[in-house]
Amino acid sequence: MSAREREMWREESAERSLWFVALAWLLSACEWPEEDVISLSSTGTVKIAHHRQRVRTMAAFHPLLLPLLLHCCAPAASAHPPHYPPPACQVVQGDALCRDLNLRAAPLNLPQGIHMLDLSHNQVQNLTEETLAYHTGFRRLNLQANKIHFIQPGLFKDMTDLKVLDLSRNHLNVFALSKTNIGPLTTVESLDLSSNGLYTGMSDFFLSESPSLESVSLSSNSITKIAQNTFGGSSSLTKINLHNNVILEIEDGAFDSLSHLTELDLSKNSIACIMDFNLCHLKVLNLSKNSVEMFQSARSTDPYKLVSLDLSENKLSHFPLLPSMNILEHLDISRNRIQSVNVTSSPDTRTKVVLTQLKYLDMSYNQLRSLPESFFYCMLSLRVLKVSNNCISSFSVSSEYFLNMVKIMDLSYNSLQSLTFGKNTLKSLDELHLQGNNLATVDHQIFQRLPNLKHLQLQQNNLEICSSGPNHQDHTDCVSFTSIPSLNFLNLSENNLRALPANAFTDTPLTSLDLSQNLGLDMAEGSLSGLEDSLVDLQLRENNISRLNTGPLLPEEPQTH
Repeated sequence: MSAREREMWREESAERSLWFVALAWLLSACEWPEEDVISLSSTGTVKIAHHRQRVRTMAAFHPLLLPLLLHCCAPAASAHPPHYPPPACQVVQGDALCRDLNLRAAPLNLPQGIHMLDLSHNQVQNLTEETLAYHTGFRRLNLQANKIHFIQPGLFKDMTDLKVLDLSRNHLNVFALSKTNIGPLTTVESLDLSSNGLYTGMSDFFLSESPSLESVSLSSNSITKIAQNTFGGSSSLTKINLHNNVILEIEDGAFDSLSHLTELDLSKNSIACIMDFNLCHLKVLNLSKNSVEMFQSARSTDPYKLVSLDLSENKLSHFPLLPSMNILEHLDISRNRIQSVNVTSSPDTRTKVVLTQLKYLDMSYNQLRSLPESFFYCMLSLRVLKVSNNCISSFSVSSEYFLNMVKIMDLSYNSLQSLTFGKNTLKSLDELHLQGNNLATVDHQIFQRLPNLKHLQLQQNNLEICSSGPNHQDHTDCVSFTSIPSLNFLNLSENNLRALPANAFTDTPLTSLDLSQNLGLDMAEGSLSGLEDSLVDLQLRENNISRLNTGPLLPEEPQTH
């Protein structure tokens, strides 16, 4: 050893000895049990020996030792941070509520008999027996919104009571890359795999052994194709949710093995065409927000159970070709490119629309130019008809057998120039929307023919109001609002009304009347006569009325705005 090395060794030994002496003094300053005595061995090791003598407390420390003690002891202290127990879950009648507690696993001290575990919104990454605190008696298991990228194969095999499993909003695409099945889901009836980054074929690793599965959600993933075998291991399915994927193709027979399937959601995908639709057992089909240009059912005389069909927000140019034997009640084909109610432009002879059970029809936001009365010939049960925001110029109902069950009719925002309702027609009509049509002339007693009309929207037109006198009985340049015994709500705003004649609403029990935005409206004396006992809300905004001359004060003044 060189002289320099010997000198360095002596300096280090001296410093080390000083630290140990200081540590011994510090320990001796404490009150120890009388059988414990602190000693320092020749090797520098601190020993605690048993002795009967009590060690006295040291009176003081040399001030220079404190920095040495801090320097010596700080690393040891930082190596052992204080341990805080994980936050406790709330257990209520067999339900363990551990939501949003920053957990990586369920607490090991969960009591036995837990039937529902909510471990959602935590930090779980690996799903194993240990993660679930070795419990297997769950009926419901919620693992939504974690970071799960691994599932122990066969984990659910012994969970014979498990019915509901929520694995949504995790990273199961990482697990699927290993091409490993999670094992049997023998008793699971509801499975949520939404928002997991899954793409085509990945769902097979979760569904291949699910004989009891009735409902599955694969929404908000990246699936582009539904193959023939996608649901082959889940033959009991009744409900499938594939909303918000990128589905371009559905192989023939992809759903044929699912004889119990009743609800199918394919909304917000990229499907361009549905040909030979043959799912006879299906009750609800949602194809909204796709790129569907044509919908045609298969040639069949079999009865279909389809009750609700949503084809809104697509690219249809013709009315869909529906099964001839159908019980459809709800049909939404709004926001398409339909120009005609003809079923198809092809030479197919099945062009007659038979919808005897239909109750709700929405064709709004299309490009319809006409809506012939004959179109409704077989719609005997229709309750709601919506055809707003089209280009319809004429609408008439002349037969009492057409639309006689309709309660709500929306013809707003078209280009109506002609509107005709025959005698004894639309007997059930309760609500009529005609706003935004620039209507200038209609039969002056057209609304008196609607015996159950309660709600009438006529804003944004160009109508003139008839007085109740005999001078206007044969005129066609105004419309009458007297003697409509059921009418409660009337909106006449933005009609360029110049005058409101006396007795304009006689024998019509209005509770709400809107006359707003009729600039310079001249309200004749007694114009509101007859509304003393019914009117609750009167709107007169932005009329620039110079004087309000409605006759004697009403017994109870209505609220005006």
